[in-house]
Amino acid sequence: MVPASTRALPEVVVERGTLTPTALEGTTALAVPVAPPVEGETELQPRSGTADAAALYGVDLAEVAERAGATGVAGDTWTLHLPRRLVATASAFPWESLPERLVLVGVGDGSPGDLRRAGAALARATRGVGRVVTTLGSPGGPHGHEGARALVEGYLLGSYRIPTFATGGAGKDPAGTLVLLGRHTDRSAAAVRDAQVAARATWLVRDLANTPSSTKDPAWMAERAGELAAEAGLVTQVFDPEALEAEGFGGILAVGAGSARTPRLVTVSYTPTDGRTGRHVVVVGKGITFDTGGLSIKPREPMVAMKTDMAGAAVALATVLAAAEAGVGHRVTAVLPLAENHVGASSYRPGDVLTVRGGRTVEVANTDAEGRLVLADALAYADEVLDPDVLIDVATLTGAATLGLGQGHAALYCADPALLGALEAAGTTTGERVWHMPLVEEYLPAVRSPIADLRHVPAQSPGGGSITAALFLREFTGSRTWAHLDIAGPARSGKDRHEVTEGATGFGARLLLEYLQTLA
Repeated sequence: MVPASTRALPEVVVERGTLTPTALEGTTALAVPVAPPVEGETELQPRSGTADAAALYGVDLAEVAERAGATGVAGDTWTLHLPRRLVATASAFPWESLPERLVLVGVGDGSPGDLRRAGAALARATRGVGRVVTTLGSPGGPHGHEGARALVEGYLLGSYRIPTFATGGAGKDPAGTLVLLGRHTDRSAAAVRDAQVAARATWLVRDLANTPSSTKDPAWMAERAGELAAEAGLVTQVFDPEALEAEGFGGILAVGAGSARTPRLVTVSYTPTDGRTGRHVVVVGKGITFDTGGLSIKPREPMVAMKTDMAGAAVALATVLAAAEAGVGHRVTAVLPLAENHVGASSYRPGDVLTVRGGRTVEVANTDAEGRLVLADALAYADEVLDPDVLIDVATLTGAATLGLGQGHAALYCADPALLGALEAAGTTTGERVWHMPLVEEYLPAVRSPIADLRHVPAQSPGGGSITAALFLREFTGSRTWAHLDIAGPARSGKDRHEVTEGATGFGARLLLEYLQTLA
């Protein structure tokens, strides 16, 4: 079931047929694929439908593309705006009744990754257009279903625009309808549906993370999760401050103590309705709805983007909703520890000792390392109460991960070969890339404390800040099969880049959905 209150994706439909004037009636733009020249040649290579379009329009597209400097690389687009007759008595042009825009879209080597980029480029090239017909992503291509899915997924991801509170114009919307024209089958429609589920999950993460913190606080996030879960027929549990106190969630309470907007912990659970039992996968997501750094306050510039510091919680929520929509055969539970890390009279302090879920004590060294405290509570709760077969946490956790890997990869910590391989494969398939990082046992003493069980930030850092954070989190996972995704780098982007959009990127939702769909 699709949650009704999520934003509607652009319409994508599948039509079986060939390029004819009849098939293009009412169409504003036609998009056809081109590929780079083969070795030893200089001309772009036509792909499915390109030669037909050239014949239909009576235009030498190869010569036009050469003059335009088109490259054919994935994500390169060039639009030919065709003129109309000035007076009715003039001779008719060959394209008189055809779409007035002809878009050449580079598809690179035609792999799913390149087709995803091509779809995103097509979305940006056709903003504000009514009906777009394309022959890209034909299921007759070498990658079949996966190629068609990647194209549509890229198109939907590239169509995203940050919700605006502006009172003026909101800019151009995506094209009204994208029509996939070609030798399509039922598998083509299935590819579109798969792409829509994945893109809807990413859109939800982006929308939640891009929502200003003046609107978004822990109570708002909890309410939003409950609404979406109810619409999808899922089970929700919400721990308010009193329940958090009664259940011993000392990390979440401490982090949220400095804000007038009180913390929450939310669980959203999906169980297959067809009798399949599968495995139980629990996804814990860091949910800091705004992060000032607390008393260890951040500088102004790094604080600006901190409305997205709850991206991990948004990924966890989107994952369980997408699992329900896709009908995966495994139980999935999202755990969202939600708090606002603010500065106030009740703020927790460096040097404090906290008692977290399960009774372990933690010495606080830096109040701007709050994410691992709320995750400690949530992971301990998952281990103690939810009994997962697989436990995954996802968080915008450390600047160290960004320094080491940039914005293109998430840091992946996992000691289980099967889970590690599955997550790496899912990242390759979806284009949400991960890099396996070591859990360096020699660094473990750095998270020990002389006055508590643990110190959440090392007193004398051995370096590898992302590694020591992961080692700290591992302490709360019991003996579970566990993976930690530090998405601090790829969760945010300063500009549009292929299927990635400026602001919150939604990184992780498609990766985890792919993992669940391929989990044996």
